Amino acid sequence: MNKETIRHWLQFLSNGIWRITEDEVTPVQRRLYSCIKIIILSVRQFLSDRIPVRASALTYSTLLSIIPILALLFAIARGFGFDSFVETMLRNNVTEEQAELIISWINSYLAHAQSGIFIGVGLLMLLWTVYNLIDNIERSFNTIWQVKHPRTMFRQITDYFSMILLFPILIVISGGLTIFMTTYLKEMENFLLLAPVIKFLIRLIPYMLIWGMFIGMYTFIPNTKVRLIHAWFPGILAGSAFQVFQYIYVNSQIWISNYNAIYGSFAAIPMFLLWTQISWTICLYGAEMSYVSQNLASFDFGKETANISRRYHDFFCTIILSAVCKRFEQGLPPYTAEEISRGHRIPIRLTKRILYELQDMRLIYEAVNEGKDRDISYVPGVDINQLTVGMLLTKLDETGSEDFKIDHAQYSDSWNALIKAREDFAKENERILIKDL
Repeated sequence: MNKETIRHWLQFLSNGIWRITEDEVTPVQRRLYSCIKIIILSVRQFLSDRIPVRASALTYSTLLSIIPILALLFAIARGFGFDSFVETMLRNNVTEEQAELIISWINSYLAHAQSGIFIGVGLLMLLWTVYNLIDNIERSFNTIWQVKHPRTMFRQITDYFSMILLFPILIVISGGLTIFMTTYLKEMENFLLLAPVIKFLIRLIPYMLIWGMFIGMYTFIPNTKVRLIHAWFPGILAGSAFQVFQYIYVNSQIWISNYNAIYGSFAAIPMFLLWTQISWTICLYGAEMSYVSQNLASFDFGKETANISRRYHDFFCTIILSAVCKRFEQGLPPYTAEEISRGHRIPIRLTKRILYELQDMRLIYEAVNEGKDRDISYVPGVDINQLTVGMLLTKLDETGSEDFKIDHAQYSDSWNALIKAREDFAKENERILIKDL
């Protein structure tokens, strides 16, 4: 392979592949190019979003919250009589020394939380640390998914605390299923064909539980609609990587002995920080892959979108606002961002960016479709019979901060000339309604 061929492929991967539309390639080529794009973009987004830094922030939050969260889980499990299952699960996922240390901390925390004045303050602190960790996790996922608005506090409490209440029950179900399958396997040892299959399924149960946990996180934590088709593969990939790392971590006793020689009884802390940091990195990378997979089309024409001219930006604002107004005038269900992007061949990332800008200018508002999917759609925020091109251009000019220490008197000629030109241009378009374009 000569230099010219290598240069051609590098140019294709860096520029050409992002400018190919669906009607220019066969279905097989489209799938192949999509896989290449997902791999490239996952690594690129991993670096540009500074995922290791976000993982470090979540590690800090986890360190503050892990004992209260485990104490809450153990308290719930004890209430149902399932604490032995939860303790067994904990011992199977960390070293014996760390398990003993964590369990002693949990018992001490619960003992103090149930006595004296600490029962009120301790309960509030417990719930606050749990809420704070969940909030940080959601904000990290929302940042990856470029979601501006997190869930309300009420939705966070109802959504996530219900998951915490169900988590011990899921652990018990998993443990009970494993015991049942093991007992059933002893009765089927004479069946040479089925016994290996049952053994394989038993060994697969922990992986399936972790896969389900990661898929559930990628689907439900971001405050946006995540399609399961784009979450299952990243969930399986991240869950498998987590299980492999967990196996290496638990079985690397030589690391623990070396750290014990250096840190003594504190050896569990740096190892726990390492485990948490790598675990969150794996989790967030899977979230990046899920986001890239679902929003792959938004990365097409990425360079052009990032460097769009003011003229084309205003042009697309007019097209999108006109589509929203026409849809409203016709009495049809409002457009979603995907429908606008697909119908007018505007890159989805640019479409969403302009829709956010139009919302900030209060020219449109979000609405929820009443159909099965309950997608976010957009309706006019101004009377469509008064919304003109001139009004849109004026809003675009006025959006943003103008609080600078500039002496207008010194530059009065420049300022007045600019304002006069803008007013004349807007006035000429005051009679043109957006809905009539």
